[in-house]
Amino acid sequence: MNRETRRAAEELCAAGHRAVDLGLSPGASGNVSVRVGDLTLMSPTGVSLRDLEPDRLAVLDDSGAHTAGPPPSKEFPLHLEMYRRSEGSRAVVHLHSPYATAASCMPAWSAASALPPITPYLVMRVGQAPLVPYAAPGSARLAENLAGLPGRSDAVLLANHGSLMAAADPAAALDGAVEMEEAARIVVSLRGSGFSVLSPEDVRELTDRYGTVWDV
Repeated sequence: MNRETRRAAEELCAAGHRAVDLGLSPGASGNVSVRVGDLTLMSPTGVSLRDLEPDRLAVLDDSGAHTAGPPPSKEFPLHLEMYRRSEGSRAVVHLHSPYATAASCMPAWSAASALPPITPYLVMRVGQAPLVPYAAPGSARLAENLAGLPGRSDAVLLANHGSLMAAADPAAALDGAVEMEEAARIVVSLRGSGFSVLSPEDVRELTDRYGTVWDV
C-alpha cells in the first residue's frame, strides 16, 4: 500500500469510527468507500464501522471487480453508481441513521429532493437529496434506481432505507451525512405541523455561493 492509499484508508476508517461514535451507524449497518486512482477501498461485508482497519478493507478495481482484501459490502454497486452520479467525488458514506431513515419512509418533499430546504446549512453543505425508489439492499435494481434519477446531486435518501452522501473525502462525506440527519430530525419533528422553508431566491443565493445543486 503506497502512501496515498494508506492515507485514504486511514481517513476512511476514521470517518467510519466517527459515524459510530455519533450514533449514526447501529450494529453492523452502513458502509463507506473512498477512491484512490482507479481503485475503490470499501468497508467489508458484515463488519461494524467501529471495527474498520486500514489493512482490512476491500479493494475494487475501476470495473467493480474485487481484487484484494475481505469481500466488500453488498452495497458496492450503489457506491460505484454514486461516484458516476456525483462527478468529482472521491468518497461515499451510506448510513442507516435514525432520522434520515425515518424521513426516507415519508413522501418526498418534491421530485428534486426528499427533504425540503428547511435550513440554509442543508442547502449550502449538501444540496438537494432526491428520494431513490425502494429496492432490496445490495440489489442491482437499487443501483439502477439511483442511476435513473434525473439531474445531479451529491446526496440521496434511499426509500425505507437510509442516506447516501458523496463528497471530496471521507470526512466531508460524513459531515454531509450528519447535516442530512439533522435536517431530517427537524422535518420528522415538525411532521404534522406547519413550517416554513427557504424561498427559491434564498436557495439560489446559497447554491450560487457554495456550489451545491437545488432545482427550484
